[in-house]
Amino acid sequence: MTPIQQLSQWINESNSTVFFGGAGVSTESGIPDFRSETGLYKAREVYGYPPEELLSHRCFLRHPELFFRYYRENLIARDAKPNAAHIALAKLEARGRLQAVVTQNVDGLHQAAGSKNVLELHGSNHRQYCVKCGARYDLDYVLAREGVPACAACGGTVRPDVVLYGEQLDEGVTQAAARAVAGARLLIVGGTSLAVYPAAGLLRHFNGDCFVLINKGETPFDAQADLVIHDAIGKVLAAATPG
Repeated sequence: MTPIQQLSQWINESNSTVFFGGAGVSTESGIPDFRSETGLYKAREVYGYPPEELLSHRCFLRHPELFFRYYRENLIARDAKPNAAHIALAKLEARGRLQAVVTQNVDGLHQAAGSKNVLELHGSNHRQYCVKCGARYDLDYVLAREGVPACAACGGTVRPDVVLYGEQLDEGVTQAAARAVAGARLLIVGGTSLAVYPAAGLLRHFNGDCFVLINKGETPFDAQADLVIHDAIGKVLAAATPG
């Protein structure tokens, strides 16, 4: 039995499956991973700082013009479409085979593919809010303005509803993700190096039967997985979930 066939069998046999994914899920839709070697080089060369600094709460407060320049130029992909991985996961949920998607991505592509139960650990760049009065805005509001976007109601800064470096994850979302992982019999982790905490720490809640890792490169958790597939996440999920 090939690894793909084994994965397909486990998916069909499981009555509780959860998927946990990272940037690698969206790179196949043309969204670059800013933490990759290329992303790090571009950030330092063009903006003078690494991505972790540009997307930090400190940068947002001290250098808002730079923050929003980097945000608009690197985290917004209006033309990106769901790829084979997003579509396969949405189909599994529709069939009742997938209970939840836990994602570190902020692009909304899982929802665009049709997934309903999506737990966004790092928020979503489709949601924006005023830091002063809490007024809510969509992404178009920010993109239609130059520099630091101001709230139409109170003049406060409108920022993306994403978790910046130096900020804590939303406790409600984190707890829901931990419950989902803890209740899974099959946990599929894909497109992530599992190097970012506290998100990667969610894996400690898994007590199920099968732990599958799908990633192009090795991860610190490979030795703990029941099945490891070093390949593109879209290719693997499409093959393992035909129809």
